[in-house]
Amino acid sequence: MIETRRPAYMDGKPKGLLIDGQSVPALSGATFQSFSPSTGELVAELALADAQDVDRAVRAARAAFDGPWSRFKPAERQAVLLRLAELVDAECDDLALLDCIEMGRPITAARGLRGMLQRSLRHFAGAATSLHGQTLSNSFPVDLLSYTLREPIGVVGAIIPWNGPLFSAAWKVGPVLATGCTIVLKPAEDASLSPLRFAELCLEAGVPPGVVNVVTGAGATGAAIAEHPDVDKIAFTGSCETGQRIIAASAGSVKRVTMELGGKSPNIIFADADLDLATPAAAMGVFNNSGQVCAAGTRLFVQRPVYDEMIERIAAFTAGLKIGPSLDPETVIGPLVSAKQFARVSSYLDLGPQEGARLVAGGARVTGEGFDKGHWVAPTIFADVRDDMRIAREEIFGPVSCIMPFDDFDEVIGRANATRFGLAGGVWTRDIGKAMNAVRRIRAGSIWVNHYFAMDPSVPFGGYKMSGFGREGGSEHVEAYLQTKGVWIRS
Repeated sequence: MIETRRPAYMDGKPKGLLIDGQSVPALSGATFQSFSPSTGELVAELALADAQDVDRAVRAARAAFDGPWSRFKPAERQAVLLRLAELVDAECDDLALLDCIEMGRPITAARGLRGMLQRSLRHFAGAATSLHGQTLSNSFPVDLLSYTLREPIGVVGAIIPWNGPLFSAAWKVGPVLATGCTIVLKPAEDASLSPLRFAELCLEAGVPPGVVNVVTGAGATGAAIAEHPDVDKIAFTGSCETGQRIIAASAGSVKRVTMELGGKSPNIIFADADLDLATPAAAMGVFNNSGQVCAAGTRLFVQRPVYDEMIERIAAFTAGLKIGPSLDPETVIGPLVSAKQFARVSSYLDLGPQEGARLVAGGARVTGEGFDKGHWVAPTIFADVRDDMRIAREEIFGPVSCIMPFDDFDEVIGRANATRFGLAGGVWTRDIGKAMNAVRRIRAGSIWVNHYFAMDPSVPFGGYKMSGFGREGGSEHVEAYLQTKGVWIRS
């Protein structure tokens, strides 16, 4: 049965910026609108922040960092995070609905994020009481004690994408609260509601006003954060091109920067793989969230003895995937987030055959009753794709799989690495030695063997090459929000 209930947060009222614990309009009075990618209906009207609004959010974050938040003990920050986890859990169905309605993630997949959200927030709660420096030996000629302190870096500017708004908000706010930093969060203009509501829950959990601020808007809003001289760190997830602009903008005040950027990840199926296991994972490694996943395994390399069989298997599996509105619990493939994204993906659907790729499945807009107002693209499979084709080189960010044959191990590793990206990769084989050799040689930040796209807050995630730098997850995630002070004491 299609979900018809609307969250209480969708009350029809314009949504303001969250600054210093208060919902406020933009100083200019400007607003923008968010629309459902399933129906085209207006979802919300939101405040459009400009540089002045960003400045007052940064000033609120700085005041909170220097003020009451600085006096919270580690155990108190931990208690806040644990309370936040409880509040998010209690409201998770409504938060999931916000993501489904505004950006089109299928409801079953959105509600499936509950476990990851809980693990993440509780992981950060544990980290809050585990921060420590070191006592260090030194060879200075005078007897001096030397040690280090780990201190919060300060005001963080976080810019997140539309393809996972709730999770991305938690992934950025969690280490801020664990370390004692403060944050100005800028959600994507296509998906701002769940981050705004998440920030309100932070206040309900006991986070002081000004610690978590949210400014909604477009690219200029994010640029104002990156350029602001009183922001100490930028944490960005999004496209490589936007990331490059943020890096350039951050240079003026030499900010710390972490970047989780795009990908064109290889997923390699050797002839000795368990094909029953590999088939659904290879398909959903691309089609999950309608292909709007940075680590999607969009370059599918299949060893020649099983190449034709795997094409048939994946095509048959794909044919059984239900395409539909995001609020239908049977939907597996929802709409693309916007008309802009639909136009981008559609251009690659046209480009594939022009470049000589063989269309196996999909390749067109979904039409018919119920599909006239949204942005649906059928899950698409191209076979006989060459490495030099644009569909094999460029990040499409849609449900488009490029299947390519290979003959031997060294060949496929070389081809897998022949990309400017290096976010992730997959390997399918029953030979553990072959698998481990591939893991060592593929230049990417995450490698899955006989699986695709497992994530956990205890394991680092991030890219090589132009897929970014820095890690989210694992100890490095929290450490990226700390700076180290060396201390010398002569008694």
